[in-house]
Amino acid sequence: MQQLLIKYCGNQSKEDIEIVTDSNASYIGFIFANSKRFVNPLLVKEWLKKVSFENKKLVGVFVNADISYIDSVLSQVPLSVIQCHGTETPQYVIQLKKTTKIQVWKVIHHEEGSLENMKGFQGIADGYVIDTKVKNLWGGSGTSFDWKYIPHYIEEAKRQGVPCLIAGGIHVGNIEQLLKYEIDGIDISSGIERNGKKDKQVIETIEKWVNKNVERT
Repeated sequence: MQQLLIKYCGNQSKEDIEIVTDSNASYIGFIFANSKRFVNPLLVKEWLKKVSFENKKLVGVFVNADISYIDSVLSQVPLSVIQCHGTETPQYVIQLKKTTKIQVWKVIHHEEGSLENMKGFQGIADGYVIDTKVKNLWGGSGTSFDWKYIPHYIEEAKRQGVPCLIAGGIHVGNIEQLLKYEIDGIDISSGIERNGKKDKQVIETIEKWVNKNVERT
């Protein structure tokens, strides 16, 4: 089994960043969209000056954003990946990649027709995150979708030759169950928090399960 991709998202402070940079995560995520975890890119820029993150890649989460806004964030924060978390179209992603010249992941919200939606991004998206859509929230709800559908998304991502991360309601109580599926990676936000802040002990527990899973395969 290849190394599991780990993304810890929704970082809101220098302290959060310090904790996740000291983890096994490959990706550090920041939300630049309307959310309770929204962060100002100027603040992120200042935090990053005080933290060593050379071995991590930065991901910016956006929802149906103007490309000019994403470009302005890129002028402040050295993102490696743009994560489109809304109803962005393949044509939008094509233009976004042309403008920014960096990788774009597309979030697919699990619902009827979502697999067909994913197929529409073949050759365009550089990766996928499968998440739960809850009421008026685009993500970060702490709610899981029905994981029995995971193999269908993984199969489609493999067909396209790109990674597929699973998000939505992942926490210490269900990570063992999730890792039974042959997933490429996990994307966690609320599941590594205590009182709204990233928690080192919770992260260590998550990563113990990840390491056990690797040892068994």
